[in-house]
Amino acid sequence: MTQQTVLNALHRRLGARMVDFGGWDMPLHYGSQLEEHHQVRRHVGLFDVSHMTIVDLEGAQCRAFLGRLMANDVAKLKVSGKALYTCMLNEQGGVIDDLIVYYLTEDRFRLVVNAATRDKDLAWIRRHAEGFGVTVTERRELAMIAVQGPEARALVHAGLSPEGAALVAGLSRFAAAEVEERFIARTGYTGEDGYEVILPAAAAEAQWEAWMAGGAKPAGLGARDTLRLEAGMNLYGQDMDESTTPFEAGLAWTVVLHAERDFIGAEALRAQQAAGVPRQLVGLVLDDKGVLRHGQTVHAEGLGTGEILSGTFSPTVGKGIALARIPAGAPGAITVSIRDKQVPVRVVKPPFVKGGQPVV
Repeated sequence: MTQQTVLNALHRRLGARMVDFGGWDMPLHYGSQLEEHHQVRRHVGLFDVSHMTIVDLEGAQCRAFLGRLMANDVAKLKVSGKALYTCMLNEQGGVIDDLIVYYLTEDRFRLVVNAATRDKDLAWIRRHAEGFGVTVTERRELAMIAVQGPEARALVHAGLSPEGAALVAGLSRFAAAEVEERFIARTGYTGEDGYEVILPAAAAEAQWEAWMAGGAKPAGLGARDTLRLEAGMNLYGQDMDESTTPFEAGLAWTVVLHAERDFIGAEALRAQQAAGVPRQLVGLVLDDKGVLRHGQTVHAEGLGTGEILSGTFSPTVGKGIALARIPAGAPGAITVSIRDKQVPVRVVKPPFVKGGQPVV
């Protein structure tokens, strides 16, 4: 059965086109995906991300548990509210999921994991938590709204008390604070500044409407996808999965592999590193007319063939862009098979857009 977030009725009142997304009934757009994309890049947009799974961990060995579970090193988290982007791996080094870890206290951490991987993530986390005496609690009574764009921070601050606004305004990127029954994190999936706000589900609709009254506009999954691709951010299940290591997904920067660390998948990653990582993630730009799409074959001169993972027409760049996986090495000329023609493309290092402006 398709699940609904607490904001489902509101989306329908706003005229959203609803689609099934990982088993959830979610808004694709509210009339114009293109307008929603530009709204976030230029002003401020609202995304319902209440389908994401919020998990709280409690126990004296939380840090040791997460050190075993995550490829990134939670030892980096020393200040309450600081967050870490990481992958959770299987024994073969494949990505079970990518997620964010928040450090609250030594015996309390928070995870936010992907909606489509909820069941397997919770099973994996609970299975390994048993040996550390860590309690795993899914917080289904909470909702989550992303407020993103150059005007997002001012909008959120305006709805808080002066003391709360000052606290939130002082957050660095990838940090969070608990303010006035809100867990406000300076994170996002658009490449723009802003917040992801976790709040009681009962308060979500009134909060959404208050932010709309302040000038924000709703944005759906369509705009979220073009925004995250412009920002060079992976989508789990499309750009990486359990058959892909972080090294092959362009996420080597999230792996801390020093000799003292013994996380799940570390041995496999060390072996792959020693043997040579066989595949690489690259960005592609199509300067001619056309659109790069998932599944198209990429021909890399001197290396062989690969595949486009995520592709779209970029509203900000004004060209086709894509993330592709190709064999490792320095490629010569790159072409993509589009309608039985070999179309030349440029290889670039993501992101494609930074600070709201094209960088490719």
